[in-house]
Amino acid sequence: MEDVKRSLSSVLDSVEGLLGVVITDRDGVNLIKATTSSCPELALKLNFLATFGMATEQASKLGVGKNKLIITSYGNYQAVQFNRSPLLVTLIAESNSNTGQLLNLEGTLNPLIENLSAVIGETRVDV
Repeated sequence: MEDVKRSLSSVLDSVEGLLGVVITDRDGVNLIKATTSSCPELALKLNFLATFGMATEQASKLGVGKNKLIITSYGNYQAVQFNRSPLLVTLIAESNSNTGQLLNLEGTLNPLIENLSAVIGETRVDV
């Protein structure tokens, strides 16, 4: 797991203004994260992270296909959230960060997400 944290930490340095990378399950439960000291605490809370899971499910019901990502902009921050079922990836950045560069991180994070998804799939227990 330390290798995963190191990988996430290196991603933080790849985009100016990126403050946090959080990988959660679809309910918003934090599995692993890497953040800077400037990352807003509220963006790391369960209620913020879980909202994307609910929003992406609702957006997928619009009849235009499965929702892949949501970009939200706040006064001082932006969040880019990727739906990589069963995992969700949240990038928290300053509002003036390059959103295109944040979107490009999906490709960088794909191998890591696939590995985590495989591990989670192996550890799930059917009841």
